[in-house]
Amino acid sequence: MRRIIKLCPWLLLLAVSANAQNASTTWTADNGNGTYTNPLFYDEFSDPDILRVGDDYYLTGTTMHSMPGLPIMHSRDLVNWKLLGYVLDTLDLGPEFRLEDGKAIYGQGIWAPSFRYHNGTYYIISNVNKKGTQLYTATNPAGPWTHKQIKANLYDASLLFDDDGKIYAVTGYRSIKLMQLTDDLNDVVPGTEREIIAKEAGMGEGLHIYKIKGMYYILSAWYDGEMRMPAARAKNIYGPYEVNLAVSRDEDFGLHQGYRVPNPSSPMSAITPPNYKPNGRMSLHQGGIVETGTGEWWGFTMMDHNSVGRTTSLSPITWKDGWPYFGLPKNLTRTPRTWVKPNTGFVDPVTVPYKRSDDFSSQTLNPIWQWSHAPDNSKWTLKERPGFLRLYSLPSNDFWQAKNSLTQRSIGPRSTPTVVIETSGLKAGDVAGLNIFGKPYAWLGIEKSEKGSAIAYYDFTTNTTERIPTTASRFWLRAECDYITEKTHFSYSLDGKKFEPIGKEFTMVFNLATFQGMRYALFNYNTQGKPGGYADFDSIDIYEPNPKGLMRPIPFQQTIKLKSHERDVFLNFSDKNIFKVEDQGLGRVALRAGKKYVSVKNENKVVLSAGRITPNQTFQWMETLQGELILMSLNTQKFLRIDPATGKVLADSPGPLSDNSDGVRFDWNTEKE
Repeated sequence: MRRIIKLCPWLLLLAVSANAQNASTTWTADNGNGTYTNPLFYDEFSDPDILRVGDDYYLTGTTMHSMPGLPIMHSRDLVNWKLLGYVLDTLDLGPEFRLEDGKAIYGQGIWAPSFRYHNGTYYIISNVNKKGTQLYTATNPAGPWTHKQIKANLYDASLLFDDDGKIYAVTGYRSIKLMQLTDDLNDVVPGTEREIIAKEAGMGEGLHIYKIKGMYYILSAWYDGEMRMPAARAKNIYGPYEVNLAVSRDEDFGLHQGYRVPNPSSPMSAITPPNYKPNGRMSLHQGGIVETGTGEWWGFTMMDHNSVGRTTSLSPITWKDGWPYFGLPKNLTRTPRTWVKPNTGFVDPVTVPYKRSDDFSSQTLNPIWQWSHAPDNSKWTLKERPGFLRLYSLPSNDFWQAKNSLTQRSIGPRSTPTVVIETSGLKAGDVAGLNIFGKPYAWLGIEKSEKGSAIAYYDFTTNTTERIPTTASRFWLRAECDYITEKTHFSYSLDGKKFEPIGKEFTMVFNLATFQGMRYALFNYNTQGKPGGYADFDSIDIYEPNPKGLMRPIPFQQTIKLKSHERDVFLNFSDKNIFKVEDQGLGRVALRAGKKYVSVKNENKVVLSAGRITPNQTFQWMETLQGELILMSLNTQKFLRIDPATGKVLADSPGPLSDNSDGVRFDWNTEKE
């Protein structure tokens, strides 16, 4: 049960911990101890926009070609989110939205929504490539939503309902324009459009506009080269605007750039390998800010999280010199991956927005599922054979043009989908199974021909197929996906117990062809140019070995050694190189060596000292996205490290570098005292 807590922030956080329920087996950002770990969702949630209405927070984001589209999430604590539904069930604005006439909207569709509330109505404006700007309105965020296409063409726009009753939108990339909209938001008021920030000022795109205490703020995203988050402010909505080149910068949680395809039309031979250089290409770079009912400010941003897609993170906001900096007072522009949950005045149980596994026993699709394009609803059913999803095949030469492919977001940092499929209803030319979907993609399924059936594995990267003849009609299809290494291994089983590997290791790639992360797709299409038979999907199970903010739990009351990652160097003070890990609450630790504690006097002085435990002796225990330990000093709000050049122990790092050249990452093992 939710209830308002009228406590001081620290007691509130203890109450959160006491009331937290057991987390789901899927990823949750809530650590159950008063802290959270980014990302909020370990799957794609791009171009996020958050608003607060009273004590409630609502969130939406880009869905591109996937339908239903524009999810609406609800939270009371900014960490635990529940899916209320989708704004649109289907977006059908032409043959490409139905995968007809050889056309497709992969990587296009609907994107960059601006989410606002005014006088009892919720508003979303969003772009559709080549189809203009769409407006959705509702009196209840759970719907129903009313849709119309407006006359104004507003690229990457953000809405503002000003205090004087006027409605404005800001749009553009680098050259930022402002215009007043008509009261029905249908068009631009003539004569009101003008450039308010010049191209050379340093602003980007993905705009979010706010009015805070009489001052206008615009946050944006810069993606050319180093990603960062510029901001602008002015006393008058038309300016002049002062630009701050970065209120968030360089925060990538130590993630390196993974495999890439240069552009959507590139051949697969052009895939580039990972780049470990700390070049700012992975940094948090698009989002905005929100104020809680208790007066705290929090930021939300997305990052290009390699092949799992673009993920959303939550950041504490520090106001300094009138600017909303993402990060802590002593470490501005940097977001801690693990931090204390917001004090919103509410305690929410640990909640996850989706149930990912599915036995198809419902009469309606689980809301985790989205179609690639507008589906043909006459060619799928949950009712003909209760407990199964039946997909009828439609003609297609390959998966890319196959209609009625049912997808869900992949989930990191690792996950394994296992699909159970029955194929007695397939006809010659049918191909049905499980796809790890992006571009490139790979699938494991069953091919039916006049000669019989075969278990088949196809890799788009090499355009090769491996086939194993079979007489079976029930199969378990599995893909073990690691979004840290970006590698997938496929296997199959005829009994659900013994799995046989098939195919070579598949490389997952973040790409702009779909403009999404990898997805898990169920499919059935016919290669003979005609409708075929049907495939019955019994279930899908999504196993996640790392569903919490730490891959390894904190070893409280255990003795450990700390070794610099990838270096044969140990944390050592006067021959003291083993440390007792003492719990300080909120996922924080003190490291005791004998009767003394590791103590951070300042950024350049880390020693052992005796006495009571203070912030000097306290570290926030967290991990990089790859799983190495990083320790943030509560005194400096910077990270402990062993300098690779000098061997000196410091507490001066703003955050781990992607190439591990700074000595911030640690490996640990338990030891006997």
